[in-house]
Amino acid sequence: MDGYIKRHAEQALARMVRSFGAVLVTGSRQTGKTTLLKQGNFTDQSYRYVSLDDPIKLKAAIASGGEFFLENKPPLIIDEVQYAPSLFPYIKMNIDEEQKTGAFLLSGSQQFHLMKNVTESLAGRLAVLSLCGLSRREIAGTDFYAPFLPEPEYYERRRKENTALDYDEIWRIIHRGSMPRLYRDSGLSWEDFWNSFTRTYLERDVRYLAQVGNEQRFLSFMTAVAARTGSMLNLSSIAQDTGISVPTAERWLSILVTSNLVFLLRPFHINVSKRMIHTPKLYFLDTGLAAWLTQWPNAKVLRNGHMGGAFFETFVIAEILKSYANQGREAPLYYYRDRDGREIDLLIWQKGRLYPIEIKKHANPGPDDIKHFNALSTIANIERGPGGVICMYKELTALTAGDRIIPVSWL
Repeated sequence: MDGYIKRHAEQALARMVRSFGAVLVTGSRQTGKTTLLKQGNFTDQSYRYVSLDDPIKLKAAIASGGEFFLENKPPLIIDEVQYAPSLFPYIKMNIDEEQKTGAFLLSGSQQFHLMKNVTESLAGRLAVLSLCGLSRREIAGTDFYAPFLPEPEYYERRRKENTALDYDEIWRIIHRGSMPRLYRDSGLSWEDFWNSFTRTYLERDVRYLAQVGNEQRFLSFMTAVAARTGSMLNLSSIAQDTGISVPTAERWLSILVTSNLVFLLRPFHINVSKRMIHTPKLYFLDTGLAAWLTQWPNAKVLRNGHMGGAFFETFVIAEILKSYANQGREAPLYYYRDRDGREIDLLIWQKGRLYPIEIKKHANPGPDDIKHFNALSTIANIERGPGGVICMYKELTALTAGDRIIPVSWL
């Protein structure tokens, strides 16, 4: 696959450019932020491009923001903007004076300090778009943008744009990961890519922003977290395996979350504040990085290994999350677990309803897989929407009166 891969986030970006003076595209390294801003089809404006990875440009930006913008007038793309937070007041002044939308397109992979500076300096003037790795829809070149929701209307729309997905191809994607360069350059070594990615992440993001003294220890921590993808978060266990304190493990986990490498799925509770204090499940957002960290050498070994189910569940969660993120929306995703031990892998909270989803690696689901869906009837004043089992079965098929067997290709 050569050249630019069309990103589904283009629509959300176009909407934001029409409405705000500045748009910030964030995300982990290598997700294609710069490529989207330079090559994406979301505006008719012509932008000048400046990268603050260039030490000369960075020095000028830090030395004098006013002179920097005399030489670099909007419409302007500023890449790696987090290196020069002193520019934000000047961006604010320009937006307030000129009253033009889409004047500044900003990108940054390091969110630790970036978001704080942005929210303080550009409140009300800036929209934020979080860019993930490629979705399976983008890899397949499918023009279908709707966020996943297991309703008949979604299935009717999806049916028109659905592309068959070979069983082996699913696992190739799960093992390879979702970074665009892995699909633009078919000859790129999977091992070389993730080795380079991790080294750069440790040297540029972790060392610079998190002041982590022992990068190899942090790499061991990342590996311990990757080995628990799809599991309930247990910081004590991770800390013990890594040889660090629990407070350090908590701080390091926050680094992975704010780097968009890890997603914490919160349990659903009718009281919003209580969702934050109960134990989340953790998922590595790129299964390719998780596979490299945990040393699964190829797709076949991963599929048949003891973590196959966890990686499939992680892939599904990430795909659903991307379907919302690419529309510029926060994914309304939770899981369910009660005192009786009843669990539901995923709940989608939409339209005042809860949509329950089970995720199974196998291809022969049955009613027993959704036996805990009836637990939702105990949640007062909450309507239960249709749900189903996302799995390897090839056809969308009724399972009960309202629930379905949902092939992973229908995401």
